[in-house]
Amino acid sequence: MTAIAIAIQNLSHRYGSVVAVDHLSLEIPEGAVYGLIGPNGAGKTTTIRSICTLLVPTSGDVLVQGLSIRRDARSIRPALGYMPDNFGLYDELRVWEYLDFFARCYAIAPAVRATTIPEVLELVDLSGKHDAYVAGLSRGMRQRLAIARTLLHDPSILILDEPAAGLDPRARIELRELLRELRRLGKTILLSSHILSDLAEICTHVAIVDRGRLVVDGPLSEVLSRVQGGRTLHFEVLGPWDAARQLLESLPRVRDVRSEEQESGRTRLVCQLSGDDGDQIAVLARLVSDGIPVATFREETANLEEVFMRLTAPFSA
Repeated sequence: MTAIAIAIQNLSHRYGSVVAVDHLSLEIPEGAVYGLIGPNGAGKTTTIRSICTLLVPTSGDVLVQGLSIRRDARSIRPALGYMPDNFGLYDELRVWEYLDFFARCYAIAPAVRATTIPEVLELVDLSGKHDAYVAGLSRGMRQRLAIARTLLHDPSILILDEPAAGLDPRARIELRELLRELRRLGKTILLSSHILSDLAEICTHVAIVDRGRLVVDGPLSEVLSRVQGGRTLHFEVLGPWDAARQLLESLPRVRDVRSEEQESGRTRLVCQLSGDDGDQIAVLARLVSDGIPVATFREETANLEEVFMRLTAPFSA
């Protein structure tokens, strides 16, 4: 059974009469890259600040590695590396001075700082900027420096609020690779972003929130399949396509079979399957064992942006 890094339990937060988070509950497994998705005003940043012990919720609780943000805030903080959406960088400092300043804030001993700073700079690919002034860094480098700052005390959980905001395509690719490497190192990563294509590339799990409430959550593939109403399978067969169609229609959990003639002369059969990977493999195996020449086979999955638009409502004042 997978351990839970963060458990949000019936969390609510009000700003006066405004409900920012409304009885939100979800679990983030250890080792996951978890995307928190929602329109502006959905409560993402309020939720993140609550997890980071920066806000006391109106009601509910958050458990971080089993510890309550209400009772154990001081014990929780060393486990967290937090990068807010508007992070502070001191332009007049050199890169190593900036990291040394925050390492001192974390009470890291001088001897440890001397080895930790070069290590985190190497991890975020900024070793060549050790002595450069922060003011001279590109936007992408500044983002990576901010992540380096969150890694100084070796937290097990990273919480990144809009880490890709303002980055060009190359910098976003570099950021995705860095997040993959951090996951390989055993970090649990929670991030929010409006760039859904990036989240689809790197997230293992997602949660969509709207107006403070949870809409859907779970492993990314399951969320996409659930919203789509099952799996959509595409088969291109060389013939006889009518026999293939009849066979598909006779199989359990298969529905809505249709045929589409292709310019190549092949026929594409499309069907809906309610089942898991094992059922998908069984359908393909049955076609092959019955002598149906299958040229290509693929599963169609819903686009994360399409799912987001389908499940969230336009904001109205």
